[in-house]
Amino acid sequence: MLGVRVDCVTVSQALDRCVQLLNTDGHHQVVTLNSEFVMYAQHDASFRALVRETDLVVPDGAGIVWAVRRQGKANIERVTGVDLMQDLCIQAAQQQIAVFLLGAAPGIAAQAAATLQAKIPGLVIAGTAVGAPDPDQAPGLCAQVRESGAGMLFVAFGCPAQDFWIQKYQEKTGARLAMGVGGSFDYVSGTVARAPLWIQRMNLEWCYRLVRQPWRWRRQRVLIAYLWKVLREK
Repeated sequence: MLGVRVDCVTVSQALDRCVQLLNTDGHHQVVTLNSEFVMYAQHDASFRALVRETDLVVPDGAGIVWAVRRQGKANIERVTGVDLMQDLCIQAAQQQIAVFLLGAAPGIAAQAAATLQAKIPGLVIAGTAVGAPDPDQAPGLCAQVRESGAGMLFVAFGCPAQDFWIQKYQEKTGARLAMGVGGSFDYVSGTVARAPLWIQRMNLEWCYRLVRQPWRWRRQRVLIAYLWKVLREK
């Protein structure tokens, strides 16, 4: 779509694929794609290549689902990063796989970890760290994740920094599955309120965020260009 890969999956299919990757040798990366990321990829060939070559690209955005369905692909659902992360934590608890949360503002990852452990019995959070996608910090962060023994890694550096960081350093962390999760730690920790379920079901979560965080309008201006490009695409 607009030259950017996205996998046509439902919520359950995305989770099943992640579980399959977890039980496959190697280090696997998941990208959560939304309309802003598609527009970023229009002028960044390296990000397009990353998305094309990664193990799974989930449609994290109503705009992505709408655009793909215009191409006649009905078997696709919105798979949000925050929901997939929590579903994966349930799987991690069941399979006794330790989880590491990396990124976000100071204290947020630790708070998100505590919330997840309270909700998911048996979940092992191997560690949390603030960090940043600074190459100078990478050796220390990689060592911290590796020494924790985490098999699953969630990185909240924001796109595309989190995705490039995973691509470059995941193998050094030892994590079998890694996913960039943007602001998911904020939602899980309760630092930022998520839209009510009925708004999510109407695919208006972006509007709810804009009302509560008006500064986001600068970022969401790109959605107009996205809409125009999709409508013009044959």
